Amino acid sequence: MPVPVRFRPEARAEVAETRRWYDQRQAGVGQAFTADLAKAIHSISERPSQFTRVHGDVRRAVLARFPYAVYFRPAETEVIVLAVHGRQDPARWQRRK
Repeated sequence: MPVPVRFRPEARAEVAETRRWYDQRQAGVGQAFTADLAKAIHSISERPSQFTRVHGDVRRAVLARFPYAVYFRPAETEVIVLAVHGRQDPARWQRRK
């Protein structure tokens, strides 16, 4: 049974920033990024434990078409998305709870 997925405000802002960045380079690419992210979120919601632990209890789902990953923490009744990052400094998201 799928679990709800909640984005931290910082993660939501990262998604919006990344979509804008891609759209500024080529129309429609931001939408493709968002679609790829939606597929990853669906998989996370369906089976969060299938993804690799990368930092304590934080897990990572890598997007299929873009060089980004979703960093999330499974909780009892939901999944909390901490960050949506490319190759930025991981210390930026590792402090998030």
